[in-house]
Amino acid sequence: MTTVLDPNKAKTARRVIEVLEFFDEQNRHATVMDIARRYKRPQSSTSELLAILVEMGLLYKDPNSRSFTPTPRAAMLGSLCQPTLVRDGRLSMTMERLEAQTGQGVAVMGMVGLQVQMFRWLAGPRPIATSLPNGLSGGALGELCESAAGWLLLSTVPTERRDGVLRRLRAEAAAEHAFNPAAIREQIEACGRQGYAIGPAGFGSAARMCAILLPCEPGERPMAVGLIHEANDDADPQTLIAMLQRAVQGCIEAGDRVRHLPL
Repeated sequence: MTTVLDPNKAKTARRVIEVLEFFDEQNRHATVMDIARRYKRPQSSTSELLAILVEMGLLYKDPNSRSFTPTPRAAMLGSLCQPTLVRDGRLSMTMERLEAQTGQGVAVMGMVGLQVQMFRWLAGPRPIATSLPNGLSGGALGELCESAAGWLLLSTVPTERRDGVLRRLRAEAAAEHAFNPAAIREQIEACGRQGYAIGPAGFGSAARMCAILLPCEPGERPMAVGLIHEANDDADPQTLIAMLQRAVQGCIEAGDRVRHLPL
């Protein structure tokens, strides 16, 4: 039996997530109008939603500036069941170091359904041009077959299941997203052999991406971390891949050191 979603409930859930995704390194505080303008929402309903999130302990409200910031509860929701490098903050610190060292945008991505999603986006000093309504940001969705991260994530899917995924992606693709299954399959297999991907960034941009898989335990869903830069930058892809590999190895070793610290 097909489940029919209540449009109003779905809209409310989407708006809650939008509010939490608004806050990042560039937007640590927000007013009602900041959020209403960003997502083209009515001021009155945005104000009501923020008041509810304050009541639930997900946002703080500053009585003087009337601005909002997320509480620790917002950060901790769902964190206990996440991979260790997410739960203990090592992945966030690794992203920040990569952005500082390279001056490029850094993204952590995963496969959600038949799309690749940015779980977190850390913008570099130069903005990446994209056709997405609000630019690159956490929560952005892209086509799996149109990005290096998508190829890399698909390389983790067993071959027999992957062929079915590619057939479905091709059948459901709009004309402008049509692709050659044989060529994409070759790209995916190359990513699996190499352990990294170099190619289009996707997400509605003409930028380029270098990405590697993050380590994961059995039962965990794969994630990739990537550096994104404009196509006309003179960045050397192999140098960027080496930097990503060193950063992730350092992230793993930091976790090992913490586990062996005496109590």
